[in-house]
Amino acid sequence: MIDLKFLRENPDVVRASQTARGDDPGLVDAVLAADEQRRTNLLAFENLRAQQKSMGKQVAQAKGEEKQALLAQTKELAAQVKAAQAAANEAESTSEELAYQIANITLSAPPGGEEDFVVVETRGTPRDFAAEGFEPQDHVDVAQGLKAMDIERGAKVSGARFIYLTGVGAQLEIGLQNAAMDQAVRAGFIPMVTPTMVRPETMRGTGFLGAHSDEIYRLERDDLYLVGTSEVALAGYHSGEILDLGNGPLRYAGWSSCYRREAGAAGRDTRGAIRVHQFNKVEMFSYCRPEDAEDEHQRLLGWEHQMLAKIDVPYRVIDTAAGDLGTSAARKFDCEAWLPSQNRYFELTSTSNCTTFQARRLNIRERTETGATRYLATLNGTLATSRWIVAIIENHQQKDGSVVVPAGLRPYMNGVEVLEPVG
Repeated sequence: MIDLKFLRENPDVVRASQTARGDDPGLVDAVLAADEQRRTNLLAFENLRAQQKSMGKQVAQAKGEEKQALLAQTKELAAQVKAAQAAANEAESTSEELAYQIANITLSAPPGGEEDFVVVETRGTPRDFAAEGFEPQDHVDVAQGLKAMDIERGAKVSGARFIYLTGVGAQLEIGLQNAAMDQAVRAGFIPMVTPTMVRPETMRGTGFLGAHSDEIYRLERDDLYLVGTSEVALAGYHSGEILDLGNGPLRYAGWSSCYRREAGAAGRDTRGAIRVHQFNKVEMFSYCRPEDAEDEHQRLLGWEHQMLAKIDVPYRVIDTAAGDLGTSAARKFDCEAWLPSQNRYFELTSTSNCTTFQARRLNIRERTETGATRYLATLNGTLATSRWIVAIIENHQQKDGSVVVPAGLRPYMNGVEVLEPVG
């Protein structure tokens, strides 16, 4: 949730952010009008309440007919106070509901939609498969030769876009997750295995029940949501709390299975393991002081670089455009790996600076050196997901159908250097 005080004082900044995102800037004026109505109704209630208290003292001192007249007036005034309080509460609810619809204020993000990103840097060079004398296969064909993935039985058991990772595929998955968690712990993160079902207030507080809510699975009978990232559970972990950040950011590394409808994919990348409904992920999450958030964002990106170096694939970093940020992020960097079979890049990681947006919605504060409290900043970043297997298989495939295990993963694969096709 945005800071209403900031919105009142800087409405043009918020309008510009809304416009950059492709959202309705008129929502700013609707919030301002609702907030003004809230304050007007609240003042009316407080004035009537003050009159009620004053009249109460007069009734206590009055006698006879005067007292009876005052009692009648008191009864009428009580009804007015009740009505004014209800109006104030309704106006507050309307103001809050409208404010919840405004996304976080962007922070130097490029304007525009999904295709308007800016490439920050490129690392590594795609292999010249033609020079090596063969055409690269897509990850599904290679994985099936390794017996690393079973798509048909995944569909038979659970439906389209569910897969079994089998044999070396399962080993790669577990090795990736262990490598990511090991790196996070070495960097000082607290490891967490998080719940994969959360209450509505947690899902809403993190900003996932807005424009992309159609991608979320809901268990209606239990009024719970399946998470699409452990970010949700990690953000909710300290909801309603006051934290001590005197020793620096508080960092967690959450491992969980994740569930997404991928409703907005429109059929793109539905073959194999790129866009599936269930996958595993290790997610970094940081609580820090607002003034440290931009530096912390760069640190999270740096840890993503370290992890990507372990799988040794060409990739680029993009500064995501405002219209593709998601509700909570003020700025987001994606790391996209090269996909040889399609001659393009595809997303492997994201890291987002959510400033104080989630903390306001979840009421998470820090205690400052003066003893006062204020909302803190939250950030998140991907350290590994099941999708990384796609990049590993395609970029390290060999002409004979084998796959070279990246050196950085070999300690997590029992020292195996090459995954051989299964006859």
